[in-house]
Amino acid sequence: MTAKTDVQWAAAIERELKDNILKFWMEHAPDEASGGFHGYVSRSLEVKHDADRSLVLNTRILWTFASAYRLYGDERYLEMADRAYRYVIDHFTDREHGGLFWSVTSEGQPASDKKQVYGQAFAIYAFSEYYRATGNDAALELAISLFRVLERYSYDPVNKGYLEALARDWTETDDNSLSSKDLNTKKSMNTHLHVLEAYTNLFRIWPSDELKPKLRELIEVTVDRIVDNETAHFLLFFDLEWNSQTDHVSYGHDIEGSWLLHEAAEVLGDAELLERVKGVAVRMAEVTYREGVDKDGGIFNEAGPEGLLDTDKDWWPQAEAVVGFYNAYQLTGETKYKEAAAGAWRYIEEHMVDREFGEWFWSVTKEGKPSDNPEKISAWKCPYHNGRACFEMLERLGHHHING
Repeated sequence: MTAKTDVQWAAAIERELKDNILKFWMEHAPDEASGGFHGYVSRSLEVKHDADRSLVLNTRILWTFASAYRLYGDERYLEMADRAYRYVIDHFTDREHGGLFWSVTSEGQPASDKKQVYGQAFAIYAFSEYYRATGNDAALELAISLFRVLERYSYDPVNKGYLEALARDWTETDDNSLSSKDLNTKKSMNTHLHVLEAYTNLFRIWPSDELKPKLRELIEVTVDRIVDNETAHFLLFFDLEWNSQTDHVSYGHDIEGSWLLHEAAEVLGDAELLERVKGVAVRMAEVTYREGVDKDGGIFNEAGPEGLLDTDKDWWPQAEAVVGFYNAYQLTGETKYKEAAAGAWRYIEEHMVDREFGEWFWSVTKEGKPSDNPEKISAWKCPYHNGRACFEMLERLGHHHING
């Protein structure tokens, strides 16, 4: 890929971002009757009006449109961000115990009132981004107060890291898992990865002496405990003392984690730690490159010692592969990584983008046909992975429309 094709690639990414992803969410997500956003819309655009609304969906919409507004200054993006911000504040906030509910009903009443740390992290991430985009001081204050709440209730001072979930009143709970796919363990890679991402974004706007050591420790915990030093894969689930509870591998998280970990160390600004993290990031990208990429350029979901556990390809690992491999190319100069990033993008354009109804399919089969998962907007089907991949790549490809 030459400089000329970099410009063409950036233009294709920007078209996908503006004319498909952001446009789809502006047209199909807002619920004009009940306020906020629909909790569920199918692939063929059927709305399930009584679907619960997840904290993950709403904070990811907020993050995505705050980012879009920060980069483009388009008032329509700000309207979406404002709408998400207000809805999260009005309906997810636990005014009695602090923090945010995991989900609310279509009427905006608590549905699952547990304090899932993953969800609180996404709120910190989103509020930080909203502050970056708008300068809204209340959003910064909310992000800081949520950081303090997590440190107070979720942090494990003995073994380090963060507990997966707590009850509504922040007492211990046995109901830890994020979803039916996840193990019910006290700690997980996924939660730590997104607390890391949240603390990184908060540190950009609040580089305080309070946050700095926590961000540093979390980077170190990730490298020491969560990345398997032998294989360079993420370990996925843990007990309190960091004993691994499964031997499965998630290629999407490996390639996502490689660039998020590097970004965290870069934002922290400790040269020695950054050098260490660079090595880890490249190893993680390399193992995904060797094991996780199909011959068509797409990324597999998961594997175990016995081989692939799932031959479908979900939408989000493809998005993360574009950024993760391009990041590895930037760190090493090795063109194979740039080609892998371009291959993942090509795969997205050929197989993931829904040319009929818009946005991306949840997943496609090994043959490249849409799988039987009908979700287009849902608790986990959000505009953040694909939207963020576009933002990241436009910045990394030096695209000049970006401001701010």
